[in-house]
Amino acid sequence: MKERSDDNPSTPEQVTERIWELAEKIDICMFTTWDGDQQRSRPLSARVSRQEHAIYFLVDEEGHKNEQVDKFPTVSLAWADNSGHKYVVIAGKAAVSNDRGKISDLWSNWDKAWWEDANDPSIRLLTVTPEDGELWDSPNAVVAGAKMLMAVVTGGAPEMGDNAKVDL
Repeated sequence: MKERSDDNPSTPEQVTERIWELAEKIDICMFTTWDGDQQRSRPLSARVSRQEHAIYFLVDEEGHKNEQVDKFPTVSLAWADNSGHKYVVIAGKAAVSNDRGKISDLWSNWDKAWWEDANDPSIRLLTVTPEDGELWDSPNAVVAGAKMLMAVVTGGAPEMGDNAKVDL
């Protein structure tokens, strides 16, 4: 990986920190499972906890993703900040549980869009334990726009920032 300025990660530890930071900041990710025939993706709100080395989701007890996770626990999570040209993918193992204490801890007012309150018996906790992550990080939107414009003018491919993969 190329050397980077102080704002951009250059060591595996900095890349790891940036992956966790962006996953928490962006919030909504595409949660991808495998059903035995093909991948299935859906947007979910991620509750990121680096201290617990976990990413949590509140989900309904109904739904194919729960069955898919039970049969094929390896999942992929993808976050995109298109305006800033920043992208994160985390792969890991997922499990669905009925941990009422953790569900209550994670509950927010936004969850009222799907359930009345944290005591709704249909809420389940989906926990992902990250195994590896990948980061695409551009310095900022102005620089990215200028690089894309230059690529159009010159006919070359733009250098949009570094890509790095780390074990989590």
